[in-house]
Amino acid sequence: METTIEIGQADHGKTKVGNYFVANYPPFSFWEPKRRHEAYEALDRPPDPDSPLGLYVHIPFCRKRCHFCYFRVYTGRDAKRDRVSTYVDSVLRELQMYADKPLINGRRPRYVYFGGGTPSFLPPEQLGRLADEMKRLMPWDEAEEVTFECEPGTLTEEKLRVLHSAGITRLSLGVENFDDAVLRSNGRAHLSKEIHAAYDYARSIGFKQINVDLIAGMLNETDENWEACIAKAIELAPDCLTIYQMEIPYNTTIYQDMQERGEVTAPVADWATKRRWVRYAFEELEKAGYTVTSTCTAVKDPDAYRFLYRDYLWRGADMVSLGVSSFGHFAGTHYQNEKDFGPYVKRVAQDELPIHRALATTPDERLIREMILQLKLGELDLGYFRGKFGTDVLTKFAEPFENLRAAGHLAVQGERVVLTRESLLMVDEFLHEFFLPQHRDARYT
Repeated sequence: METTIEIGQADHGKTKVGNYFVANYPPFSFWEPKRRHEAYEALDRPPDPDSPLGLYVHIPFCRKRCHFCYFRVYTGRDAKRDRVSTYVDSVLRELQMYADKPLINGRRPRYVYFGGGTPSFLPPEQLGRLADEMKRLMPWDEAEEVTFECEPGTLTEEKLRVLHSAGITRLSLGVENFDDAVLRSNGRAHLSKEIHAAYDYARSIGFKQINVDLIAGMLNETDENWEACIAKAIELAPDCLTIYQMEIPYNTTIYQDMQERGEVTAPVADWATKRRWVRYAFEELEKAGYTVTSTCTAVKDPDAYRFLYRDYLWRGADMVSLGVSSFGHFAGTHYQNEKDFGPYVKRVAQDELPIHRALATTPDERLIREMILQLKLGELDLGYFRGKFGTDVLTKFAEPFENLRAAGHLAVQGERVVLTRESLLMVDEFLHEFFLPQHRDARYT
């Protein structure tokens, strides 16, 4: 079967090339190098005592680059041991510079997130050094959650023990699928036997929370495969699951192949199919006792297993973001670091924060950002927005809310705006309705 992927933003039909999911606001294309001074200026202000602080660390090394990956990653010769060591040194030096800034100095992070790439690619000695030095520079003894992303095939018992002793509370396993043929065709480095070995190791060591990532819409996934995948995930019984619908941004191997041949010669699920698969997953997980807590997450116990990185960030918390190409946010200002290894390392070596582009947001932009991101949780607390922004969002955004209510996407229930399950699975399609006019038709990234 051959499926042609068309260029453009996704819609109700085919999976088209481009960014579909709304991850931030204003769109990244409005963050500019000429405005990075706005981030530096924000760091010289005193902190907002009501704004929690978080840390994000990007580890850009992987055993292989997945065909659907659009993050900044390095593999092969670009991920040799000396290069990894140089990178860890740079991240720690960057953190030291932030720790000395008035906005950050003396604050304790409430959440920490190690993302990638593949953080678990690092050898045990580098993992231990990174964690120990980070805690010395900015202690995370008050952190409520410390998340660490892992590729199952990179985990050993020694490495997991280092992570556990370093204070990792939430281990996130990038399983994606349990079928070896699907994993191979999508360029994943691990196979199914490594999933179970890694999970069993992690359970035996006693991590507080284990999350499993799955992806609906990978190349060669079928109804039969997806149903088997969900059954195996439920049998594994993780504390929480994150289920993504796959998009195909321009900087993926899938898109590069499409450019060369004009088509992708493998089955590619359309958006209706991906939503159907996630709906099926949620229904099966609910039967097994899980609770759906967002457009892509289900947890065993919402009181015990929260995703604080998401919850704090989507409510405007500050986040110092370390590493090449990483995104951060503090004092109402967005920023992104240098996008390539060389410029990032060079600027840090010169004792310069490696910010590449930035954008200081307006009060309206901050309100919209929090509102559209929290809609991805499936509901809005109207009192929260009145208390924080002094705004009745139902009045301020009367037209889009009424249009969505009339179309059956949501209902107002007292102090809550609640999305239907089907609308939750396609919420990114109508978030643009809340954008300011200058952002609606602009390039997202």
